[in-house]
Amino acid sequence: MRNGSISSYVAVAAAAAVASVAATSAIRTSDAQPAAAPAQLLTQALSDLPGREVRMSLLDRPPQASSPPHRHPGHHTFGYVLEGTYEFAVDGGAPRTLKAGEVFYEPPGALHSTSRNPSSNARTKILVFMVADQKNPSTVAEKP
Repeated sequence: MRNGSISSYVAVAAAAAVASVAATSAIRTSDAQPAAAPAQLLTQALSDLPGREVRMSLLDRPPQASSPPHRHPGHHTFGYVLEGTYEFAVDGGAPRTLKAGEVFYEPPGALHSTSRNPSSNARTKILVFMVADQKNPSTVAEKP
């Protein structure tokens, strides 16, 4: 991998972290509404990596909400828990419960086997950052 490519990833990730802190400080929990899908914050082609783009989204989950098993085809997926707790597992591994300030990573094509807000009374907000394959959707449900 070229050093310029790594520098691009680091620069974009740092900008994403700063933007997320600014954006979420302006959102009061009482104003948040349940969302069926993540709110897309940014899609940006990476000119030095043909066929790749950054996708940033905000996942806002009400208490006990979860998603069925799914994959992110061809995407490096990073998550940062902004508030609440998040139960997370990849490829059938043991679920981990992450709290605000913790991060996770999913390699391209891995099965996101557990994705849920375990709280009975608090929302979970997660900033999702993908280095994505432009030709693939962000998420594909796992077929039973």
